[in-house]
Amino acid sequence: MKISVWGNELSAWIARAQLASYGNTVFIESGESEPVASQLRSEPGLLGALQNATLHERLIVDTGAAINAEVHWLSMAPDESDAALELVGRIAKNTQGPLLVVNQSNFGVGMCDRMQALLQSELQQVVYLPDLLQAGQAMQQFVNPEALLIGTDNPTAQARLIALLRPFHLGQRTIQQMSCREAEFVKYAITGLLALRLGYINEMAGLCDQLNLDMDAIRRGMSTDKRIGTHYLQPSCGFGGLQFTQYLKGLAELLSGRQGSVLIDTVLAQNEVNKEWPFRTLWQHYNCDLRGRKVAIWGAAFKAGVADIDNAPALRVIDALLAQGAEICVHDPEAMQALSERYAGVSGIALATNAYEACTGAVAMLLLTDWPEYGSPDFPRLKQTMNQPLIIDGRNLYDPQRVQQEGFIYYTRGRNCLSQDPS
Repeated sequence: MKISVWGNELSAWIARAQLASYGNTVFIESGESEPVASQLRSEPGLLGALQNATLHERLIVDTGAAINAEVHWLSMAPDESDAALELVGRIAKNTQGPLLVVNQSNFGVGMCDRMQALLQSELQQVVYLPDLLQAGQAMQQFVNPEALLIGTDNPTAQARLIALLRPFHLGQRTIQQMSCREAEFVKYAITGLLALRLGYINEMAGLCDQLNLDMDAIRRGMSTDKRIGTHYLQPSCGFGGLQFTQYLKGLAELLSGRQGSVLIDTVLAQNEVNKEWPFRTLWQHYNCDLRGRKVAIWGAAFKAGVADIDNAPALRVIDALLAQGAEICVHDPEAMQALSERYAGVSGIALATNAYEACTGAVAMLLLTDWPEYGSPDFPRLKQTMNQPLIIDGRNLYDPQRVQQEGFIYYTRGRNCLSQDPS
């Protein structure tokens, strides 16, 4: 099948790679032929799949062929809604027969209706496919989705989309059909609920610190209730990610505009406070004097498994430390290029190729991303490397008693009853 994929979002490049990998001919408009480099670095397998598709001429840069494809897949940025409408109008004028437009963009509720109004006949249909891919797992999730959520009221359009995606579900996956407007809202609702869980568990962690309770025990107790489960119940120094934040802000606007609700606004505001927790803890530990002190940071990506630092808690911490005159050395397994680009020419920050190297001479180590390689460090080596044995764990990764036994001062969320100064 001949498919054109429009947009420069991560989901667009995932769609190009996987649709081409399964035998389709995928066209790209010449102006979109260069993906954001960090997107290719972030996703395991993405770069190789794109290179293979190009080599076998299943991924083709050709503006003329792109506009005349059988299927048009839109995965564009939220601020490109006007460009998307212009594109759909242009496609409609160039298409006389059947046409399927798959919209996977975050344009808000009602955009598919506006696109549909530009098409010429009942044989030309817009369907909405919510972007439920998670950074770091997107390639596998596209191929092996837990379910297909399809927004359309047109049986023919639904059948065409299912036929297109059949190699990825082989008829065995759950298919949920709903209207376009309902499908457009699904991702907002999912993101909002996840954010509420994250915000709630951090509130409980703060309360556990005040009541001298172990949040980890509370969390495990909560997860025994099947209505609650285990997902998104780990206290932390906040969440990040560009897409996650965009959907939350969009949901906040919908709620405040139609119901006067500030629920999500409160979650977003509190998340910014949570991002500052590692810095505030360090600042208070050293009596508000960080000038000239070296601080090591482990992890800068907004979550493990990606190279993306968009809205990452580490950025808030780094900027606050620099403002206080601290010297910073950062290590991250994947995000070093993104960090070097963001802080190019900025004094006071260095990047280390080795996690222990980052801690040489440091008065504290701040753990901000829970990469697996940070999960079980050589604590004696770490203590010997540092000037002061202080760990601030923004991801609740370590056992407080173990860290304390190794001679470290240890701070984390919701476990102060177990985290004490060994001196």
